[in-house]
Amino acid sequence: MLRFQGRRGASAAGVGTTPTGDGTSLTTSGRSSLVPTTLRDMEQDLELQRHLAALAAAGQQALTREERLKRQRSLDALGAPSFYATCQSQGVTPLKRSPARILQLNIGLYCNQACSHCHVESSPRRTAEQASRETVDRVLALLRDTAPNSPRRESSPSSSASSSSSLAAIGTLDITGGAPELNENFRYLVSQAAPLGVEIIDRCNLTVLLEPGQEDLADFLAAHKARRGTSREAAGPRGVPLTPPSHPQVRVVASLPCYSEGNVDQQRGRGVFERSIAGLRLLNAAGYGVEGSGLQLDLVYNPGGAFLAPSQAKLEAAYKSELGSTYGISFNRLLAINNMPIKRFADWLVQRGQLQAYMQLLLSNFNPAAGEALMCRQVVPEEGRDRGRAEAKACRDTISVRWDGTLYDCDFNQQLDLAIQQKQQQQPSHDEARGVSSRPLSIWDIQSLDELTGKGIHCDNHCYGCTAGSGSSCQGAVA
Repeated sequence: MLRFQGRRGASAAGVGTTPTGDGTSLTTSGRSSLVPTTLRDMEQDLELQRHLAALAAAGQQALTREERLKRQRSLDALGAPSFYATCQSQGVTPLKRSPARILQLNIGLYCNQACSHCHVESSPRRTAEQASRETVDRVLALLRDTAPNSPRRESSPSSSASSSSSLAAIGTLDITGGAPELNENFRYLVSQAAPLGVEIIDRCNLTVLLEPGQEDLADFLAAHKARRGTSREAAGPRGVPLTPPSHPQVRVVASLPCYSEGNVDQQRGRGVFERSIAGLRLLNAAGYGVEGSGLQLDLVYNPGGAFLAPSQAKLEAAYKSELGSTYGISFNRLLAINNMPIKRFADWLVQRGQLQAYMQLLLSNFNPAAGEALMCRQVVPEEGRDRGRAEAKACRDTISVRWDGTLYDCDFNQQLDLAIQQKQQQQPSHDEARGVSSRPLSIWDIQSLDELTGKGIHCDNHCYGCTAGSGSSCQGAVA
């Protein structure tokens, strides 16, 4: 199920070699895999080996429950209310799903890296958890039902704005992983989704661009540009007003948690910074992040420790200055995201005795405005950032699909297995939030994404990570 070949005839062979910080050599065409280095580093990581031993002994579900209990004990020691109670007391609008605007697919957990903060615990060992062609085709079928250029659009009933606003209208397909490009169905998914007129997000780790078989990846992504519409107020599916996309069909959102080599390699692995810079140069060469190209390249920052993300705007200016002057690299936007206290980062906190202090930090910095933005509204981008297009940032606007087709409210809930349930109360109980109620809902259980509208959103103690400080969404800060 893994994709190790790019265009036919592409070769990793090169004449000369250049040593890299990970102890391997890049050919002149830049094609040596990071996987062997990552696997060696995983073998030498004592904390990771302890975790893997516990995983083998107890199983993933047991470890996930234990992780949640540790977070809850920390909050109980602080006298903290539940996340639901906090939102209610702070006046955040009730947490129910609105019509879907973003369809996010985690296409698989295989990755050429094994980052210390990774909330999906991706690595080269995660070879089994990969979306099949059947899963991808079902996601495409749901997308075709609501996308701007859907073949079914003409047959969809036109209605008033008030009634059509209750219908799903997917404007963005967000593809994540692992390293999504290494799934054998990634390019098929992009090619099939592109004619539907949706924005496609590729959440890229940058080093994948240097993997053997991915020689043409940057050019492949750049080739899928949106067709501009003829009217600034085109009607969307089923009468929902939409603006024709004026952005690239594939937008690259790339992880780069710092602009210094030491910080990046400490968090993401030996040699990752050097390869990331090389990947950014490949994207710039294809037009991504270059002014006037229409190809959008965004970078993602996350903290290197137990602290909140700083001001997104100020950090973006620093990134642009440093990357531009030192490496000649340009990009469009920086997205600042808090570390969630789950999975590998939760383990990191526990090992250092910092979990309770971090939960205190999140609780003390709870921002009602961030909670309202995440849960309840769409945000219009700033001046110069596709002003005609509403950018959905809210949890309730996003549907998250796991590689096996199970449905979730967000990517974090997906990793904690807090699935949307077949039968659900308007506000899930704590038992439901732990995923122990009725059977999880999958993409094969529904005929349309409209069936999810109005369902209660699963929230639990990890959600404090998204509402702290300036807030933290898949699209960066929200308040």
